[in-house]
Amino acid sequence: MGFLIPVILVILVLGVMAANIRVVQQSRAFVVERLGAFQSVWSVGLHFKIPFLERVVKNVSLKEQVVDFAPQPVITKDNVTMQIDTVVYFQITDPKLYTYGVEHPMSAIENLTATTLRNIIGDLELDQALTSRDHINTKMRAILDEATDPWGIKVNRVELKSIIPPREIQDAMEKQMKAERERREAILQAEGQKQSQILVAEGEKQSAILRADAAKQAKIMEAEAEKAARIMAAEAEAEAIMKVQQATADAIKLVNEAKPGEGVIKIKALEAFQAAANGKATKIIIPSELQGLAGLASTAKAVFETEEPKA
Repeated sequence: MGFLIPVILVILVLGVMAANIRVVQQSRAFVVERLGAFQSVWSVGLHFKIPFLERVVKNVSLKEQVVDFAPQPVITKDNVTMQIDTVVYFQITDPKLYTYGVEHPMSAIENLTATTLRNIIGDLELDQALTSRDHINTKMRAILDEATDPWGIKVNRVELKSIIPPREIQDAMEKQMKAERERREAILQAEGQKQSQILVAEGEKQSAILRADAAKQAKIMEAEAEKAARIMAAEAEAEAIMKVQQATADAIKLVNEAKPGEGVIKIKALEAFQAAANGKATKIIIPSELQGLAGLASTAKAVFETEEPKA
């Protein structure tokens, strides 16, 4: 029996020690008190708590947290009541201040957010409140961050999740948006018709240009053909003249080679003058050496005509 008491005591001591060993996880912190007073903040790792003297009063998350507050009624500068839903992104940076700085930190942040939102919206008219979300978010974040700093809380971002104006204003806004959409649709249709007319006019212009180019090319080709025809005719005429001249030259050459007598030459000359006389000339001058030959020809002709009846 005396042997069991030490064993039991050892087991009890080991059990108490095991119960007072704490492991702090990543992104968390333990706030520890000793005899009711703040002792320390445990960070990541293995820690041992003195039994019966120390206790962990708060297990704090160091991660960024998001809290979505219920819509808050606010009144604008022009006395319009709206419902605004706010979302706050915050992070605990000092576990000690967070534990001892304020009672019920989330409730304190919600009330502070509502008060700040009312003050900011109260300085704005309805149109400004609806179109100045970024300005409101930035101003609220700065005010909340400064106010929550003594609580060990850092406000990273504030967002206006929704802004709900009164029903009659919503109806008026919807009508205005509808009219704006109709106006834009009319503008788009007008622009489409304008572009269509421009395309049609451009097509007609291009067609007229093509027709004019075709007519121009046809005239050019016609002129080129006429020019080529004239050139060919001129070349043919020149070739004919050259052939006539060549034939004449060949004839003269043959005559010269035959060495004709004076009588033959005179007869040929007479034939030439006779051909000229058959033309339209009214007066012909005959050289003196041909006159005798012409008279001889006339006498011979008369003799032949006189002798023919006797036969």
